[in-house]
Amino acid sequence: MKIAEIKQAVDDGKNVYWASDAYKVIKDNIGHYLICSTFNNYCIGLTNQVGDELNGREDQFYIVG
Repeated sequence: MKIAEIKQAVDDGKNVYWASDAYKVIKDNIGHYLICSTFNNYCIGLTNQVGDELNGREDQFYIVG
């Protein structure tokens, strides 16, 4: 999935994951998109600081449900 597709899916209320169901993509209360571990709630940004590269491969992001 591309960055824009991931963000749109999250905005649409879809469950987006990276690599496994253990890493969910969320949007926080200030509008940042994050990849969060469902085990320990540790999060990293969806992208690098510039916002032009995913923190993960495009083919590893998927929608459940």
